[in-house]
Amino acid sequence: MKAAVRDRFGSPDVVELREIEKPTPADDEVLVRVRAASVNPADWYGVTGRPYVGRPAMGLLKPRSNRLGVDFAGTVDAVGKDVTQFRPGDEVFGGRDGAFAEYVCVREERAVVPKPANVTFEQAAAVPVAALTALQGLRDKGQIQPGHRVLINGASGGVGTFAVQIAKALGAEVTGVCSTRNVDTVGSLGADHVIDYTRDDFTRSDQRFDLLLDIAGNRSWSEYKRVLNPQATLVMVGAPKGTRLLGPLSHIVKVRLAALRSSRKVVFFIAKFDKADMLVLQELLEAGKVTPVIDRRYELSEIADALRYLGEGHAQGKIVLAV
Repeated sequence: MKAAVRDRFGSPDVVELREIEKPTPADDEVLVRVRAASVNPADWYGVTGRPYVGRPAMGLLKPRSNRLGVDFAGTVDAVGKDVTQFRPGDEVFGGRDGAFAEYVCVREERAVVPKPANVTFEQAAAVPVAALTALQGLRDKGQIQPGHRVLINGASGGVGTFAVQIAKALGAEVTGVCSTRNVDTVGSLGADHVIDYTRDDFTRSDQRFDLLLDIAGNRSWSEYKRVLNPQATLVMVGAPKGTRLLGPLSHIVKVRLAALRSSRKVVFFIAKFDKADMLVLQELLEAGKVTPVIDRRYELSEIADALRYLGEGHAQGKIVLAV
């Protein structure tokens, strides 16, 4: 089978398509013929090998694994003898390391669920990492409640477009922050208010928010706290690329330290794959409460171009790969 691999860290040009052995599912695994996948910031970091603080996990001198990708959607090709929930031909989506390939094996009880009939493979592949980040950030870390005023800084990107819709589905009053070209998109996703950061400074707003989901990571704690209620929560899920050593962690650490004595809660987290949460997302997709936003589509053979575009940091929604 064909798979995207890289044997060293570097620019997206180090990634190439290569013929590798097709995997065989273990007794508790499902073999999926991948139809679509999507790229995430973690893929960029995994290719470049930065920030260096992440090298112990990624590999000190060369990648610990040469495979790439996590998000996938496709059709079940074969199942292990202990699998009961799926059978060949089922359409599914989920997450598994090495998803930028024609086939991937995933444990039945991990991160694979049936694909709703009302979404395409490309739409389903756009969901896992970004939507889980939005769901867990808002619900678990932000403790969102119906009627909460929620601010989403970076509302037009992969996580942001899901966060707007999920926050609305959970009953919040949502304000999204984005650039001029994305105002209409964010509004169409259900945001009650949209702030164009090129024209207005959201940290100077008269509004006070119960929850701020920060994806852009482009403001200081002194600016954030001006628009947060005394018992509000700031959930940080993203930040600029930062330095080669610390990357986005430099911004996150600064904000956490500055907020130590505040009554407001500051949280940073990385989403975890959870089958129950994947089923929540499945239900939201089926109900039409969440619709993935896709910016650009590439072929798997164009993976380097997709990663370059991701690295520019201006994607509106998700970038997907047709496999």
